[in-house]
Amino acid sequence: MPVSLPSSTETGALGVPHLKRMWAFAVAARSATEPSRPGEERLDHQVLNALGIGLHQTWEYLMHNASTFEAFEAWIVATAGTPDPFNVERLRAAVHREPCPKVARAWLDAIEASPPVLSDADLAHWNEHGYVVLHDAITEAERQAAVKTICAHVGADLEDPESWYRSSTDRHGIMVELIQHPALDAARRSPRIHKAFAQLWGTADLWPTADRCGFHPPQRQYCPFPGPDLHWDLDLAAPLAFDTQGILYFTDTPAEQGALTVVPGFHHKLPDWLTTLEPGVDPHQQDLHALGSKPIAGRAGDLVIWHAWLPHGSRPNLGERPRIVQYITHAATVGMTTARAG
Repeated sequence: MPVSLPSSTETGALGVPHLKRMWAFAVAARSATEPSRPGEERLDHQVLNALGIGLHQTWEYLMHNASTFEAFEAWIVATAGTPDPFNVERLRAAVHREPCPKVARAWLDAIEASPPVLSDADLAHWNEHGYVVLHDAITEAERQAAVKTICAHVGADLEDPESWYRSSTDRHGIMVELIQHPALDAARRSPRIHKAFAQLWGTADLWPTADRCGFHPPQRQYCPFPGPDLHWDLDLAAPLAFDTQGILYFTDTPAEQGALTVVPGFHHKLPDWLTTLEPGVDPHQQDLHALGSKPIAGRAGDLVIWHAWLPHGSRPNLGERPRIVQYITHAATVGMTTARAG
């Protein structure tokens, strides 16, 4: 018998839309009765971004805990604090497909009206190559605070190379499971960064993502490059839609120091390239470097934004210092389409 899910408009004590539907889906999935929710992933992500909680972080909790919806809401508060009323009202309007609240609309209009941070040359480079670099994306004080926070979290002392390789339950390869911290919120709340994404999306009606950090030390014989190599964070079997991704360098990052690597210009080629593959062939298992990969070097404080259709990944750190980063992008507002009761 099909499982009925609550509507996205149904809320609990926190007043956050769509949460109860996500929780009910997880409960059903845990009992191997997974109902269909086509097209809701972006709405899931938007709600969690508004709460400052990571997507993987949330599903990891939901699939192993949260026997009650009240427990799920309590976990949200314990993890990321009480939801910001500004974000809750904006979410509610989006889910109900109502006009953006006046305060939020004024804030978004101010971003729209602010001077561009990407030049015409930057935008031309974006259109041709599918990536762009925003210099001085954050202040020097914000950068230093982020480096200090990430190093403390992984137990690394930048003056003690041996400390760079300490194991930690919060480190998965070069990824660091650190999301909730004021030092990382600085980039998410940055008007300069918001404006850059607004120029690329053509709208300021965007949500900053709650994503992880990265600590990528020089490779050693006992610590080889763990990846990820070139890949896409897309379902390539689904219809392709515009999206952006970004990485904020907190340290000077020469090409050989594990810099982000992309295939420039491939956003113009991906749809046609996919049609050349034999049925059943995994696009991720192809020699993506043969398509023309390039490391994107940058200095501390640079934000590299790339079109999500570009193959991208890290590369071995052959330098002498760790690469320390924050993953951050902005995503367009989505409303309720299929997320109704049933």
